[in-house]
Amino acid sequence: MAEITRDVLIVGAGAAGLTAANDLRKAGLSVAVLEARDRVGGRLWTDVIDGAMLEIGGQWVSPDQDALKDTIEELGLETYSRYREGDSVYVGPDGQTHRFTGEMFPVSAETEAVIAEITERLDAMVAEIDPDRPWAHAKAEEWDSVTWDAWLRAQTDDDEAVRNLAFATGSAMLTKPTHSFSLLQSLLMAASAGSYSNLVDADFILDERVVGGLQKVPLLLAERLGDDVLLNQPVRSLEWTPSAGAGAPSSVVATTDDTTVRARFAILAHAPVLYSRIAFAPPLPRRQHQMHQHISMGFVIKVHAVYDRPFWREQGLSGTAFSPYELSHEAYDNTNHGDERGTLVGFVSDQNADDLFTLSAEERKERILESLSHYYGDEAKNPVVYYESDWGTEEWTRGAYAASFDMGGLHRYGADLRSAVGPIHFACSDMAGAGYQHVDGAIRMGHLVASNIVEATRGAGDTAEVG
Repeated sequence: MAEITRDVLIVGAGAAGLTAANDLRKAGLSVAVLEARDRVGGRLWTDVIDGAMLEIGGQWVSPDQDALKDTIEELGLETYSRYREGDSVYVGPDGQTHRFTGEMFPVSAETEAVIAEITERLDAMVAEIDPDRPWAHAKAEEWDSVTWDAWLRAQTDDDEAVRNLAFATGSAMLTKPTHSFSLLQSLLMAASAGSYSNLVDADFILDERVVGGLQKVPLLLAERLGDDVLLNQPVRSLEWTPSAGAGAPSSVVATTDDTTVRARFAILAHAPVLYSRIAFAPPLPRRQHQMHQHISMGFVIKVHAVYDRPFWREQGLSGTAFSPYELSHEAYDNTNHGDERGTLVGFVSDQNADDLFTLSAEERKERILESLSHYYGDEAKNPVVYYESDWGTEEWTRGAYAASFDMGGLHRYGADLRSAVGPIHFACSDMAGAGYQHVDGAIRMGHLVASNIVEATRGAGDTAEVG
């Protein structure tokens, strides 16, 4: 078994882990990044399927995502705007397709007024939330004890308004049924984007893409680390020894199937639902054991449909489509930069996604394309390439997009989510404030945990020799 000695071992070669590794190297510390998969990137994955480049994982960049934008610029990558010229499409409760422009769905004047009034109320509530400390709000416990759906239905009996307000954080972001998470969790999701209005504004949240795919970010970050990134290395056990006192060294030992890495610190830079895959010695404290049982992944199918041309543009459509009544609750023009073909991306979330996987692959495809045809017409039923991103089957992710707390968990355990356990630190998008559940948040957490470790090494002796 190979043995390596470093200052810091990092579990997970996604955006958080690779950002932390690069920061630590710049600070003069040695690192080893252990990645379970055969590729870097984590939940960022750009691949060619049947001749079409598809963003299987995360892909969009929004104007407020400064950490991601700075990284993109520093890496010398280019971005381009999502296509959005023309009319958007909304399918209402009557099943009728309506074209519209602007942010507001074409609902009745009464429903529009209700949506506007509750949105204003939500923006005021979100403005009071610190995304890094949502549990610190005076009403945190109260807001964490009522479901997102129940709170909305207490505001109005307009079902269409509730459905349109609910799906922004439910199906679209947390990808869980709206009765399964709290108002506080929903407010955190909105606060991470600056406001509830930002979160529901597709032109804001889904603004730009990276030329060549967003996985280029972790690929280029990993390139700088060279042989310090080890693939196909799932960590089976992690032994750790807390520091015996001020200035005394701590230690960690990670073991994979064929490698042992000894270090002073460890960073677990992967989804928190995977902590249980590692045998800790000694076990993590009871607080972590309890907390980790109250965190779970959402689930969404990301559907890619490639056509010989972006036919919807010929109809004067932008490709942007929404409906809380459709199987695919939202869809967009996802045509690649410089590609003559047209690509649509659609999303099927939570219970609908579960239900679809009880069907055969062919029936699942038929139902999803039928839903897309309600937005774009029958031509949507005949893509030349069709692919479903199913992160629920990914052994080292187990859902999408990210993890969130169950009812009552955020105010109860949120403050402990980033807390180091001896020499073990934690970083991933699932625990970010700004950029929560996004690549931007992963990068922010990578920077934060690296700075915490650099601070901890000051006055604690020389760095380890690279083995």
